[in-house]
Amino acid sequence: MDTRFAISTYPDCAAVTKKLDALIKGPVYSIARKALAQYEHAYFDEQCPRSKAMIDEAKHYIPGGVQHNLAFNHPFPLVMTKAEGAYLYDLDGHRYFDFLQAGGPTVLGSNPPSVREKVIELLKDGGPSTGLFHEYEYKLAKKVCESVPSVEMFRMFNSGSEACMAAIRVARLATGKKNIVKMGGAYHGWSDQLAYGIRLPGTKGLQAHGVPSYLFKHTQEFFPNRLEALENRLKRNRLKGGTAAVFIEPIGPESGTRPLDLHFNKEVENLCHAYGALLVFDEVVTGFRIGMAGAQGYFKVSADLTIFGKVIAGGYPGAGGLGGKKEYMKYLAAGIQTGDKIHKALVGGTMAATALSCAAGYHTLEEIERTDACSNAGRMGDRLTKGLQILIENHHLPFVAFNQGSICHLETVGTMHFFINWKKPWTITSVINETSKRKKEMEYMGAAYMAEGLVTLAGSRLYTSAAYDDAMIDQALEAFDRVFAHVECIE
Repeated sequence: MDTRFAISTYPDCAAVTKKLDALIKGPVYSIARKALAQYEHAYFDEQCPRSKAMIDEAKHYIPGGVQHNLAFNHPFPLVMTKAEGAYLYDLDGHRYFDFLQAGGPTVLGSNPPSVREKVIELLKDGGPSTGLFHEYEYKLAKKVCESVPSVEMFRMFNSGSEACMAAIRVARLATGKKNIVKMGGAYHGWSDQLAYGIRLPGTKGLQAHGVPSYLFKHTQEFFPNRLEALENRLKRNRLKGGTAAVFIEPIGPESGTRPLDLHFNKEVENLCHAYGALLVFDEVVTGFRIGMAGAQGYFKVSADLTIFGKVIAGGYPGAGGLGGKKEYMKYLAAGIQTGDKIHKALVGGTMAATALSCAAGYHTLEEIERTDACSNAGRMGDRLTKGLQILIENHHLPFVAFNQGSICHLETVGTMHFFINWKKPWTITSVINETSKRKKEMEYMGAAYMAEGLVTLAGSRLYTSAAYDDAMIDQALEAFDRVFAHVECIE
């Protein structure tokens, strides 16, 4: 197993949680309204007219003007035309530091030539897809299995959401049990059953608009970092159909926004063994970002099933996969199988595992390993986070910055740190209202960052890549410094 990892020092989760607790109890600090108006007018309106015009036109044909949530930013989305290394370029000719990283998969940086040239070769020879087997399917699966010790077999899907759906079906077939337990606030895609307890712990189905509540009959959540709560759930399930699987985001819900204690994952693994449930590691963000062996390699955990997402195709389309131990992966055997007389999980996807996605994924993983990209991106994450912490102190702000390698968090309002307490139902409305208000401030901060040349994920999360160097990070910190100079208490 490759033992090089992106995390140099694991964060003191208790200390981080204490700071986040204080953040959400205090007044809101955000970009001053005068400065926000200046950014909206002087930058977005005056310097981004071509983006504004295109988005205005797109709104006639696309709901909201963009195709997915990550692409939205206040006051209007910018149209990106070029991605190269650590930079993005918009339609009006501006250059940005890319800390969105397509939502996490581009550990090498955007559009690396070493992968792009291989993809072009493939397209010239056979096009993106034939519907039949291609050697890159084998190469990618072998590479994943060689990299992640718990993964003995691997199957591609079109997205992490699809892979999560498949994992549920495999777990139920393998265990003969019904219930799925997930960590509150964690995101495992947008399928009906897993749209439960998302964004904030305790929300149950409150955030799953359009999903009938009866579809959550066998989905449950437990509070992050509370092992006792998980065990109580597993005990109760023994009398109610048993637990088929426990789903975990290994660094904490929403990519570690509420970080987990260092040994929590190992303890969850032990509980899964004790209660006969499969441990499902969702490594959509951490896979091949924390290290070639994933977060499970770092935490020394052997997951039964592992979810892979965008990185598995290097940021190219067709980006999802499920890997795991042979005794469970046999339920995903495709085609006419001889030998095992078992029911196979119902899965599909004609465009899963296209030659294009598998070639891009294979060469991306090869390049990540060859260049030790995870460690390099992690060092940039450390430098960025340390710099943000100094800026926060210099500007006397209540913000909280911490990182798990190249996954960096800049919490200015702590929106994701709230939770729903059903034992105090009279507090639910106020929590929902407070998080909505703070989410709007995240959008305003994101707009200020964008105007200063920084693309972030929702104004609170930043992914670094191996394309960064020290000088670039220092330049980005100078831009954060300019934004922080305009922050004030708005309450």
